[in-house]
Amino acid sequence: MADLKEAEKVLDFELHKVSRKPTLHTGEIILIHQSHGPELTRSLSWLGALGLAFSISNSWIGYAATLGTMLTYGGGQTSLFGAILGGVAQWIVLLGTAELASAFPSSGGHYHFTYWLAPRGTRKLASFTVGMITLLAWWISLISGLIYITTSVFGIVAFWTPGFVIREWQIYLGLGLWGWLTGPDRAWNHTVIPLFSVPVEKTDYMTRTTLAVSIVGLVVTIVILPAMGGNDYHPENIMINRNQSGWATPTGWLLSMAQAEYSFVGAGTIVHLAEETPRPDRILPFVINMTTLIGLLGVIPWVIGVLCGIDDVDAVQRAFVPSLEAYYQVTGSKAAATFLQACIALICYTAICAQWITNSRIAWTLARDNGLPFSRYWNHIDPQYKFPVRTALLSAAFTVLFGVIYIASTTAFNSMINITTLLANVAFTIPQGILAIGGRNKLPARHFNLGRFGYPVNIFSVLWLILSGVLFCLPVTLPTTLSSMNYGSVVLVGIFLAILLMYIERRGKFSGPQILHA
Repeated sequence: MADLKEAEKVLDFELHKVSRKPTLHTGEIILIHQSHGPELTRSLSWLGALGLAFSISNSWIGYAATLGTMLTYGGGQTSLFGAILGGVAQWIVLLGTAELASAFPSSGGHYHFTYWLAPRGTRKLASFTVGMITLLAWWISLISGLIYITTSVFGIVAFWTPGFVIREWQIYLGLGLWGWLTGPDRAWNHTVIPLFSVPVEKTDYMTRTTLAVSIVGLVVTIVILPAMGGNDYHPENIMINRNQSGWATPTGWLLSMAQAEYSFVGAGTIVHLAEETPRPDRILPFVINMTTLIGLLGVIPWVIGVLCGIDDVDAVQRAFVPSLEAYYQVTGSKAAATFLQACIALICYTAICAQWITNSRIAWTLARDNGLPFSRYWNHIDPQYKFPVRTALLSAAFTVLFGVIYIASTTAFNSMINITTLLANVAFTIPQGILAIGGRNKLPARHFNLGRFGYPVNIFSVLWLILSGVLFCLPVTLPTTLSSMNYGSVVLVGIFLAILLMYIERRGKFSGPQILHA
């Protein structure tokens, strides 16, 4: 087993061999010298990779899902400016991720970065922890997307059917239905297009299509809203502070910034598609930054269009589907509001496949490094479908089992959903924290180099993680009750204890990413 110094020697040798100025093949060299080597088909172009990353992020739709909470923290002020500040904060964290992806393109992403950068005595535990956090974060993120499709559909039904009561078991069945229609359960039945019906070679076209569908949906929405709103506009909604959270105004602003990160954090998932992207050291940083930029440019006009047309903010906050109520208030038409919310559900549906793809790759990479129980079984590329079918099915099983929590306790379920962004940022930040403390000279030559901004970005990421970690564990409103309490801190403790127990069982088997000698 090669240690860190040996790995660095190999990397330095190869990077010097192609010159200290990175070439088009630097990323390929790093991939090839991982002991496993690239095993997946290079099926994504830069535009296809962008489509996949944006499908998972889908910032304007993610923001629509959190609109009610954002309004609670401070009305229009936090809904618009909190979103911008939160998006910028997340972008800074993602800049550090983009640099690491350029330096060490790898399907393992952050847990591989952590292994290569951490001190010898702690690298296994640190890497394993980051890997499990990453997997759990994106599994739960997938479920949140399925839940939003389901709530959108049932919200539309309730919108047209007064007296219709939505039950938890109905939401759970809806979650399972959308997972079945978009995911690995269709492996042996090709009647629905997404994951198994589209050959790996055509994945690029599929992700491009999802990108186009989302952008077209956004454009249609921001055109319809002012067109049907007439002259009944309330621009003052943007500037009036309607903090109904019970928190002080500064705390409300910080909470809105942390909440807004949910809409942008998905851009970082593309690092796990390094083996399926040509020249990943160049393309991955580009995709991360472009996805975040498109997200910000999409969220801002959407928020302005919605805020300026709302005449009853309280009704939007209380609504089962706040975006549907907002659309109705802006357009004055139930049909138009239904159409726009149905567009959101459709776009979410087309995007879910990208999350199945990413989750299967993360789990497969962990299995390849012996990080999962029965890793030998999960470490398998299906010869027919040319991707890790077994780990896709594992992700589906987790979705079904995790969804049961929604029936048992929506409070516990929501607490776990709420910390998805925090878990992802823990994974993003740990390798950056190692750089900030241990020195950035560990990084090889790379196309995307933060240069003198490297330390500020890495340090900011660590400090923001500490602050946002506290914020994500605070209740949305005060005073709080048993049903409205945020149990995020309890969930986090449980997650880390579970990871520690898993590591005790895996520590003699988990290898981490290995390096082949030149």
